[in-house]
Amino acid sequence: MPRPQTIRSMLLSRGPRLSVARAREVAELVLAQPRKAPQLVQCLWNSNPGVANRAADALERASCHRPDLLAPWKDALLGLLAEAAQNKLRWNLALMVPRLKLTKAEIARAVAVLKTYLDDRSSIVKTAAMHGLAGLVLQDPALLPETLDLLRILSRSGTPAMRARGRILLKMLEPGPRTGLYSKKRCADE
Repeated sequence: MPRPQTIRSMLLSRGPRLSVARAREVAELVLAQPRKAPQLVQCLWNSNPGVANRAADALERASCHRPDLLAPWKDALLGLLAEAAQNKLRWNLALMVPRLKLTKAEIARAVAVLKTYLDDRSSIVKTAAMHGLAGLVLQDPALLPETLDLLRILSRSGTPAMRARGRILLKMLEPGPRTGLYSKKRCADE
């Protein structure tokens, strides 16, 4: 009788390191069987960069629908946010961390790291950092004025992706009638 596949084996791929491979399938599996979430989270620290990247992709997709999946690993994820070097890992963490219930000190820590992401060479990392900063405003409204200023600047001077995302985020955060950051489009892939 064949052994059931582990999350790690599902995330292994002979293709490019940044390929999605079976990340969507893993996300669906973890949503259906949340007890498998620890296996997925453990893969974020895998020595194989492809496994770590696909694990981040799958966890971001799953946590979009079930943010509570991240709660047991809040401290570890905040630590990884600060130390992650791989672009795909960084941009997925930037999207996930605001889904955690954070204290004021943890929010300040996450904001500081996400601001450093704005200096990254990758436009996707920068764009995800903008999204992450906007998401943290929902937990700490005192961040709103500074975040709006930053988004306004990046919406004029950033890459095309940053300008487009900045306009969307500004519409959601600026004073006036708004629907909220996550109400219409919670996930990056929807």
